Amino acid sequence: MRLVVRLLVNAVALGVAIWALSGITLQGSSTTARVITLLVVAAIFAVVNSFVRPLAKLLSLPFIVLTLGLLIFVINALMLLLTSWISGGLGLAFHVDGFWTALVGSLIVSVVSWLLNVFLPDDLET
Repeated sequence: MRLVVRLLVNAVALGVAIWALSGITLQGSSTTARVITLLVVAAIFAVVNSFVRPLAKLLSLPFIVLTLGLLIFVINALMLLLTSWISGGLGLAFHVDGFWTALVGSLIVSVVSWLLNVFLPDDLET
Protein backbone atom coordinates (compact mmCIF):
# COMPACT_ATOMS: atom_id res chain seq x y z
CA MET A 1 0.00 0.00 0.00
CA ARG A 2 2.82 2.38 0.88
CA LEU A 3 4.39 1.89 -2.56
CA VAL A 4 1.13 2.83 -4.30
CA VAL A 5 0.75 5.94 -2.14
CA ARG A 6 4.36 6.97 -2.87
CA LEU A 7 3.71 6.50 -6.59
CA LEU A 8 0.57 8.65 -6.42
CA VAL A 9 2.36 11.35 -4.40
CA ASN A 10 5.13 11.46 -7.01
CA ALA A 11 2.55 11.59 -9.81
CA VAL A 12 0.64 14.47 -8.19
CA ALA A 13 3.86 16.38 -7.48
CA LEU A 14 5.06 15.93 -11.06
CA GLY A 15 1.60 16.88 -12.32
CA VAL A 16 1.72 20.16 -10.39
CA ALA A 17 5.18 20.91 -11.84
CA ILE A 18 3.89 20.14 -15.35
CA TRP A 19 0.90 22.40 -14.78
CA ALA A 20 2.97 25.25 -13.29
CA LEU A 21 5.87 25.31 -15.74
CA SER A 22 5.64 25.56 -19.50
CA GLY A 23 9.12 24.01 -19.81
CA ILE A 24 7.98 20.65 -18.46
CA THR A 25 5.67 18.90 -20.87
CA LEU A 26 3.64 15.71 -20.82
CA GLN A 27 1.75 14.79 -23.95
CA GLY A 28 -0.72 12.11 -24.84
CA SER A 29 -3.55 11.44 -27.24
CA SER A 30 -6.15 11.32 -24.48
CA THR A 31 -6.51 12.07 -20.81
CA THR A 32 -6.15 8.39 -20.00
CA ALA A 33 -2.92 8.17 -22.00
CA ARG A 34 -1.54 11.24 -20.19
CA VAL A 35 -2.44 9.80 -16.77
CA ILE A 36 -0.81 6.46 -17.59
CA THR A 37 2.28 8.25 -18.90
CA LEU A 38 2.38 10.37 -15.74
CA LEU A 39 2.19 7.26 -13.54
CA VAL A 40 5.00 5.57 -15.49
CA VAL A 41 7.13 8.74 -15.29
CA ALA A 42 6.41 8.91 -11.54
CA ALA A 43 7.64 5.32 -11.19
CA ILE A 44 10.81 6.16 -13.14
CA PHE A 45 11.29 9.24 -10.95
CA ALA A 46 10.90 7.09 -7.82
CA VAL A 47 13.49 4.58 -9.06
CA VAL A 48 15.93 7.36 -9.96
CA ASN A 49 15.46 8.95 -6.55
CA SER A 50 15.87 5.60 -4.81
CA PHE A 51 19.05 4.45 -6.51
CA VAL A 52 20.88 7.28 -8.28
CA ARG A 53 20.20 10.18 -5.90
CA PRO A 54 21.80 8.60 -2.79
CA LEU A 55 24.91 7.75 -4.79
CA ALA A 56 25.10 11.29 -6.19
CA LYS A 57 24.67 12.74 -2.70
CA LEU A 58 27.36 10.47 -1.27
CA LEU A 59 29.86 11.31 -4.00
CA SER A 60 29.23 15.03 -3.69
CA LEU A 61 29.06 15.14 0.11
CA PRO A 62 32.11 17.42 0.54
CA PHE A 63 30.62 19.91 -1.93
CA ILE A 64 27.22 19.72 -0.23
CA VAL A 65 28.90 20.65 3.05
CA LEU A 66 30.93 23.37 1.35
CA THR A 67 27.81 24.95 -0.21
CA LEU A 68 25.83 24.54 3.03
CA GLY A 69 23.40 22.14 1.36
CA LEU A 70 22.57 24.22 -1.70
CA LEU A 71 24.07 21.58 -3.98
CA ILE A 72 21.16 19.30 -3.07
CA PHE A 73 18.90 21.54 -5.18
CA VAL A 74 21.21 20.98 -8.14
CA ILE A 75 21.20 17.21 -7.52
CA ASN A 76 17.38 17.23 -7.41
CA ALA A 77 17.28 19.12 -10.71
CA LEU A 78 19.68 16.62 -12.27
CA MET A 79 17.45 13.75 -11.09
CA LEU A 80 14.49 15.39 -12.84
CA LEU A 81 16.56 15.81 -16.01
CA LEU A 82 17.67 12.18 -15.77
CA THR A 83 14.03 11.13 -15.45
CA SER A 84 13.23 13.16 -18.56
CA TRP A 85 16.10 11.53 -20.45
CA ILE A 86 15.10 7.99 -19.43
CA SER A 87 11.46 8.71 -20.29
CA GLY A 88 12.47 9.96 -23.72
CA GLY A 89 14.54 6.83 -24.26
CA LEU A 90 11.51 4.71 -23.41
CA GLY A 91 9.33 6.65 -25.85
CA LEU A 92 7.28 8.46 -23.21
CA ALA A 93 6.10 11.97 -23.99
CA PHE A 94 7.63 13.65 -20.92
CA HIS A 95 10.25 16.35 -21.40
CA VAL A 96 12.07 18.92 -19.28
CA ASP A 97 13.46 21.80 -21.36
CA GLY A 98 16.65 22.63 -19.49
CA PHE A 99 18.53 22.93 -16.24
CA TRP A 100 16.78 26.04 -14.91
CA THR A 101 13.36 24.59 -15.65
CA ALA A 102 14.46 21.38 -13.92
CA LEU A 103 15.69 23.38 -10.92
CA VAL A 104 12.38 25.19 -10.47
CA GLY A 105 10.48 21.99 -11.25
CA SER A 106 12.41 20.04 -8.63
CA LEU A 107 11.61 22.72 -6.06
CA ILE A 108 7.92 22.44 -6.92
CA VAL A 109 8.03 18.63 -6.77
CA SER A 110 9.81 18.75 -3.41
CA VAL A 111 7.36 21.20 -1.86
CA VAL A 112 4.25 19.40 -3.16
CA SER A 113 5.61 16.00 -2.06
CA TRP A 114 6.40 17.37 1.38
CA LEU A 115 2.93 18.91 1.72
CA LEU A 116 1.22 15.70 0.66
CA ASN A 117 3.33 13.64 3.05
CA VAL A 118 2.46 15.98 5.91
CA PHE A 119 -1.25 15.33 5.41
CA LEU A 120 -1.03 11.59 4.73
CA PRO A 121 -1.06 9.24 7.71
CA ASP A 122 2.13 7.33 8.54
CA ASP A 123 0.36 4.01 9.10
CA LEU A 124 -0.21 3.00 5.47
CA GLU A 125 0.82 -0.61 6.02
CA THR A 126 -2.73 -1.98 5.83
